[in-house]
Amino acid sequence: MGGGNNSVVSEIVLVGLTSSLEMQLVLFLVFSVFYVTGILGNLLIVLTVISDSHLHSPMYFLLASLSFIDMWVSSIAAPKMISDLFKERKVISFQGCIAQMFFIHVIGGTEMVLLIAMALDRYVAICRPLHYLTIMNFRTCILLLVVAWTIGIIHSLIQLVFVVNLPFCGPNEVDSFCCDLPRFIRLACTDTYRLELMVTANSGFISLGTFFILVISYIFILVIVWQRSSGGLSKALSTLSAHITVVVLFFGPCIFVYSWPFPTVPVDKFLAIFDVIVTPFLNPAIYTFRNKEMKVAMKRIFSQMLSSRKLF
Repeated sequence: MGGGNNSVVSEIVLVGLTSSLEMQLVLFLVFSVFYVTGILGNLLIVLTVISDSHLHSPMYFLLASLSFIDMWVSSIAAPKMISDLFKERKVISFQGCIAQMFFIHVIGGTEMVLLIAMALDRYVAICRPLHYLTIMNFRTCILLLVVAWTIGIIHSLIQLVFVVNLPFCGPNEVDSFCCDLPRFIRLACTDTYRLELMVTANSGFISLGTFFILVISYIFILVIVWQRSSGGLSKALSTLSAHITVVVLFFGPCIFVYSWPFPTVPVDKFLAIFDVIVTPFLNPAIYTFRNKEMKVAMKRIFSQMLSSRKLF
């Protein structure tokens, strides 16, 4: 392939997850159910927050933003991963591979910042309830969302601006179900040691750093609540448990894939499934089934839909 990166590689071959026909069928069914359910669940949350005026608050605005991002998280790689299961030769164009990595890191970086914004929202709501609506107003929420997307785009561009100029002359096989940066860099026909360190510093340390910031912030909130009232600790734990669960599920695979010193071990592509399929599926379940207001709002919307149908 000609171009600015002096590459002769026009496509990337993806090894995939398994060559067993029985396992392919099982994975196809499981992944399809997870993907469709995750998309519908997150879409339901977004539409519920938009439609119900009782949910027009900072917390639900950020929750709907997370659900919107989760729909993109699963849609970037999951449809191709599912469609490739029964293909003997799984390929993606070189440009498509670059685009896939770009959007994976944009969405991943955006979600990291958004989770910090959600932790800030819970801190203000629990520790400074009288000033909550003053601090977490609509303007603040929009600003946090703009900052999250801006950081996500910058985070992705910083890495890919170096990758696109690498020479790729073969091999072109990646032992994964999608294009991931650590494995893709190793295909370059040049020494990539410094670039690998940059990727580790950018994605690995940012993932690890953000995870510790979130954990420390949740501990800080719980300590403050415990000092004020030991009775309020259980309520705070109940409120924060959903956030903590999402943080662990999201950052666990990210930290392993981008910070682990042996990125070619087979387990990393199976952990990546959590970020691509499982986490977007679990997020609506975690937030919806544990949130009384959300469940009441959904029942209200379904009741209105049934009532409107009866009129016709």
